[in-house]
Amino acid sequence: MRVLGVDPGTQVTGYGVIETGNGTPGMGRLIECGVFRFARTNSLPHRLAELHHEIAQLIKRHQPAVLALEDAFYHKNVRTTLVLGHARGVILLAAQQQGLDIAQYAPAMIKKTVVGAGGARKNQVGAMVAHLLRLKNAPQPADAADGVAAALTYILRS
Repeated sequence: MRVLGVDPGTQVTGYGVIETGNGTPGMGRLIECGVFRFARTNSLPHRLAELHHEIAQLIKRHQPAVLALEDAFYHKNVRTTLVLGHARGVILLAAQQQGLDIAQYAPAMIKKTVVGAGGARKNQVGAMVAHLLRLKNAPQPADAADGVAAALTYILRS
């Protein structure tokens, strides 16, 4: 089974695809991870359209069964929370259009599941992702490691 984990954003969205089962040792095998970057100078609707396109292409390329998505956190800046909600919406739309099962986790739940502490720092998340998947180094940048951590959360909690 393949799981696509996504750390949403309208400027940077991190993702990771993990394959489990079929004799794959441990937590699974990292297939691909990275980030999508969107120009701040583009309008929000343009960035959201780009995000939808990139996620849809990722789903078509890897054929995951599940999308594990980081839930919106409530930021002091209401606009930041609202914009993040828009990004989550287009990611959910792309996953639903392809018939994926969808799991959503609070950021603290992802950190607690992967690291053991809900207040873990980004470097700790990256280090544990590398350890769990037997990687030489943590996925870079940190947003990619966060996407992989979302996928690992689904695997560990299933």
